[in-house]
Amino acid sequence: MIPEKNVRDMIYLVSCAVNNKIPDKTLVESMNLDDVYSIAASHMLSTCVAFALESAGYQDARSKNTIAMSLRRTSFFQYYLNCMRKAFEEQHIWFMPLKGAVLKDVYPKPGMREFSDFDILFDASREADLSAIMKELGFYCPNENFHYSKTFEKRPFLIFEMHTKLFSNLHDEKIYTYYLDVEKRLNGDGSEKKFTCEDMYLHMIAHEYKHYSFAGTGLRSILDTYIYLVSRKPDMDYVTAEAQKMGIADFEKQNRSLSLHLFGEDELMPEDLDMLNYIISSGAFGTRKNHVENELRQKKWSKLRYMLDKLSVPVRKKNIKYESFSIAYPLFYKHKILLPLLPFYRVFRSMKDGRFKAEANAIKKAK
Repeated sequence: MIPEKNVRDMIYLVSCAVNNKIPDKTLVESMNLDDVYSIAASHMLSTCVAFALESAGYQDARSKNTIAMSLRRTSFFQYYLNCMRKAFEEQHIWFMPLKGAVLKDVYPKPGMREFSDFDILFDASREADLSAIMKELGFYCPNENFHYSKTFEKRPFLIFEMHTKLFSNLHDEKIYTYYLDVEKRLNGDGSEKKFTCEDMYLHMIAHEYKHYSFAGTGLRSILDTYIYLVSRKPDMDYVTAEAQKMGIADFEKQNRSLSLHLFGEDELMPEDLDMLNYIISSGAFGTRKNHVENELRQKKWSKLRYMLDKLSVPVRKKNIKYESFSIAYPLFYKHKILLPLLPFYRVFRSMKDGRFKAEANAIKKAK
């Protein structure tokens, strides 16, 4: 199914922005910009739209404010990233910025790449030192439980996700295993490490696949792929061979095809449309409907089996589900006598915040 006009208009403007082309004013005048901005916001692409409109002479308050806010966010994040970089170097803690923290510098203009947080990989043996550094910089940690990542926040909008692993075994086992010895893939003599061009691209694709196969991912991810491919030109023979090891070679190929056809000069191919429509419907952070349908399909479960699993409580430490539950509900796992009450607590909490109804609707509508 070909996307509706508002979606096509948004994609056209984003393509103009990242390819340094001025949009056709006649086409812009035919657009419903309120709807275009609304769709762009759901995929974290509003700034690209604003840059495109500005280049065409549409310098309205909304576009100016969108660009100004993105530049402000980017500058604040970069300032604290630089502070962290200095502290890590002084204390000889190796680290590596990931994803948006790197990709923001690959886009054609500062502030064009939107993000909600910065992700950083760091030396797992220096967790205590990391926490001290972040506290010194004025960040607080809303949840002290540490699995393989910990979030640090600073109001009003700064969020840093600090990781000791790139992937958890709660997700895809092949990808998790592939990145277990990630330090062997890092370059750099000092504290700050980097991936090669190809390994950076592979991590982008693996991370995108994690979200795509879980609850869906948005058009910003496809745009990241396009920007990186055309600007960095990774060795695709190496990429394909390594993606095969992770079991995501087909996904990488399809994702690459869609990105180049959607934002490049070539026409979309019929085989691109299913992936495109799934991504458009997912928004930037996926949907509960996608998650339910993906889990039912991947595990070959019935809807009843899915619901029973949601009410089960893992008690064995070697169980992957146990690992996630022990992090999400530490009180119950610290005091195991309370474990029989956990299903009731989960239902009560999900009813209170509306997730129970949303989950029930998603299960009901699942194909």
